[in-house]
Amino acid sequence: MEKKSSKKPTTIRTRRAIVHLLKQEGALDAQTLAARLHLSAMAVRQHLYALQDEHLVTYHEVPRPVGRPAKLWQLTSAADRLFPEAYAELTLSLLTSVTEAFGAAGLERLLDVRTRQQIAAYGQQMAGQDTLQQRVEALAAMRTDEGYMAEVQAQADGSFLLLEKHCPICVAAVACTGLCGKELEVFQAVLGQDVTIERTEHMVVGARRCAYRVAAGTGNQESHQVNKM
Repeated sequence: MEKKSSKKPTTIRTRRAIVHLLKQEGALDAQTLAARLHLSAMAVRQHLYALQDEHLVTYHEVPRPVGRPAKLWQLTSAADRLFPEAYAELTLSLLTSVTEAFGAAGLERLLDVRTRQQIAAYGQQMAGQDTLQQRVEALAAMRTDEGYMAEVQAQADGSFLLLEKHCPICVAAVACTGLCGKELEVFQAVLGQDVTIERTEHMVVGARRCAYRVAAGTGNQESHQVNKM
């Protein structure tokens, strides 16, 4: 007979919600998690310690002016398996095979073809999105559909922050940095050449998310190129 899980459905849902919040927001304490999930702090701590036993979360302590240090909980690298990876290992294997068969030039041609296809596909869904905010939000929606957990935050200076909390091709992107460079090329094409796009956070180099500042105006072209890598 198939072995059944000993965890109750409500327990599984709660732990998934905790993991999802930590993925979305970064490190949080039990009190904040409890408030967001409408649970008691004690109940949340029990779930956190259970997730810790599974090596899915860890914590670091932050001093407080009064009382004991606060425990800020965050996901471990082992938690990556809980989020879609879009056949990352297969993608990496195919990229390696292309490079071996056709060299660096062949890989560049493959990335160029993929970039053109992405621009065309995203462009079709940009119809009727006239303002910069509408275009950025439409791009975020498309990226979320692809597993990037994207959102847009409007900034006080009129710019927008495009955040991607998960990278379903991260394994391949680490091995092939050209994927990330082409990503900025795609964003530029679909958002418009009259827009400045700057990557300010990058998961490939250790950040917990990728972040892009999007602003009207061409800005400093040299700065844009630096952030393409």
